[in-house]
Amino acid sequence: MTTDKVKKPVARKLLLKLLGSRDDIQMNAATAVRVGALFGISQNNIRVTLNRLHSANLLSLVERGYYQLGQKGKQFAGEINQWRNAESLLTSWHNDWIVVQTSMLAKSDKKQQRHNTRALKLLGMQRLVNDMYVRPNNMKASVNEIRQKLLTVGLSKEALVFSACDFEQRIQQKACKLWNVERLEKHYREGIDELQQSLDSLSTMPLEDALIASYEVGDNAIHDLVFDPLLPAPLVNASLREQYRDLVKHYDDVGSQIWCQFLHG
Repeated sequence: MTTDKVKKPVARKLLLKLLGSRDDIQMNAATAVRVGALFGISQNNIRVTLNRLHSANLLSLVERGYYQLGQKGKQFAGEINQWRNAESLLTSWHNDWIVVQTSMLAKSDKKQQRHNTRALKLLGMQRLVNDMYVRPNNMKASVNEIRQKLLTVGLSKEALVFSACDFEQRIQQKACKLWNVERLEKHYREGIDELQQSLDSLSTMPLEDALIASYEVGDNAIHDLVFDPLLPAPLVNASLREQYRDLVKHYDDVGSQIWCQFLHG
């Protein structure tokens, strides 16, 4: 597979994902440069990124000039890998909602607005009216825990986070239709097909081609699950989502084995 056909990832993301794919993975600069070259990333870019990640304590240097995840890097990897256990954090839904009210937030702070938007997206929130965002309250976490999670991923501390129930019928029906469920379920089905087709072909590919393919397909699938709204039944086919997530887990494990084979080859 030639690099001009490969979508070039960000060097920082590539290195952190590689080193976080298994516990205690180590990699020297020469191998990192080799990995970068597969994706069309320059040697200089890789080396500068390694230095920056080391300075930020995301990577640490071990004996013989090998890098591994530092303490902050391990924390970052743990947060990213939370998608694997997301289904276990859900509970049955009783038609109530988590609500975030943002009307008191300054519209002039564009940077904070971007953080707010991303935090709300990560929690699967959708705008109900004006500056009020909602999601089904089908999480085991308490409202305080959900509030803290939103703050951790960037929501302004001035936002109000609370639970609500007994919406009038018109508002309840509107809230239930805020997500494009048909598109979500279509995406699950297409994702299952794509992952299965890729799994069937990985074993027949040269190692470097399998490495690139597993990274691209797996990274796209994981990104989708990180931002999945985790809607409850009957709003969405939750069993179809679980089937998709289980296959992504399996694919990620296969991809990690390919990375390890490349590193130790």
